[in-house]
Amino acid sequence: MAFVNENFLKLAPSYLFSEIAKKVAAYKDANPDKKIIRLGIGDVTQPLAPAVIEAMHKAVDEMANSETFRGYGPEQGYDFLRKAILENDFIARGIDLDIDEIFVNDGAKSDTGNIGDILSVDNVIGVTDPIYPVYIDSNVMSGRAGENKDGLWSNIVYMPCNGENDFTPALPQKKVDVVYLCYPNNPTGTVITREQLTRWVEYAINNDVLIMYDAAYEAYIQDESIPHSIYEIPGAKQVAIEFHSYSKTAGFTGTRCGYTVVPKDVTAKTADGKKVSLNGIWLRRQCTKFNGTSYITQRGAEAIYSPEGKQQIKDTIAYYMENARIMREAFAQMGVKTYGGENAPYIWVKTPKGMTSWQFFDALLSEANVVGTPGVGFGPAGEGYFRFTAFGQKEDCIEAMERLKAWLA
Repeated sequence: MAFVNENFLKLAPSYLFSEIAKKVAAYKDANPDKKIIRLGIGDVTQPLAPAVIEAMHKAVDEMANSETFRGYGPEQGYDFLRKAILENDFIARGIDLDIDEIFVNDGAKSDTGNIGDILSVDNVIGVTDPIYPVYIDSNVMSGRAGENKDGLWSNIVYMPCNGENDFTPALPQKKVDVVYLCYPNNPTGTVITREQLTRWVEYAINNDVLIMYDAAYEAYIQDESIPHSIYEIPGAKQVAIEFHSYSKTAGFTGTRCGYTVVPKDVTAKTADGKKVSLNGIWLRRQCTKFNGTSYITQRGAEAIYSPEGKQQIKDTIAYYMENARIMREAFAQMGVKTYGGENAPYIWVKTPKGMTSWQFFDALLSEANVVGTPGVGFGPAGEGYFRFTAFGQKEDCIEAMERLKAWLA
């Protein structure tokens, strides 16, 4: 008989957003006449940009012709997309990378979860709290997290982020080997300054720490002083792996594409103390376990970097950020404390009336018919907070805020 990987049995029975979906479905079944406004799961609502659609249509036509048909593509991505990424996302910002350090994927979630394949289970993991659940769950699956005691994993070092420290984590006081940072942050919508990120890079260099830097929301940064990539910080290529996504940037949540940067200078140690580059190891992993992102999808992603595509993506981001502004101002009028929403598409709300995160979720759903995400679902430090996304339709955001005003009044 086969034996199960018992680490999976340590996980909660359902993923956070699956639990939300169940609650919403049950309420909808019992109240079919109610209009529910969903501002919870961070899925986008605006269609793919015209430049992307045009490029994909052209790629489909190529697949219908034997002379231009494409079969298996390179696991690390086609050069046409990797060159566009290199030139627009890095060289344009003064960052010197090699094309072989860029790996196209089917969305940042996959690689942030899979990157642990190339790391020892003995690594001590540090995470900000609250945090995107995949970072922790994937390490639980790999056997790094230890045991869950009162909502905390015994082998994970938590770095609480809250209103008292402006959601900027202090450097770990305990020894860690790998740290996950996400900025602009999901779920809090907050950002990290260049000075703060510099301290993290210097800490990583001085303490042999590997930083997993999730930059999935960097396109939403409005403040020119905020770094878009950790590689803007000197020395970061020695200690950081960076993840990017086209899901929220360009509406690829249903199309699936992103990329990961693994610099050749990033190393990890063997048991006997020898340092090895992670770039080649990650390539070997991808060539074995990943069959590459589709040609059609990559042509669509390439179109994001065309002059027309850049403007269309900029317009879409502006649409979502206007939603964020509407919500921030509405909450201010209600006297509800909020964070984020200025350089990210998330609004992080302090739950009113002393409610817990799930109490607020249930009351919000049943009394205002609005859905958000309980902060505690992102970690213990998220208790007493709540996440709203700006990815809805503008009219829905306005109506949701009117409902909340009436309800909280």
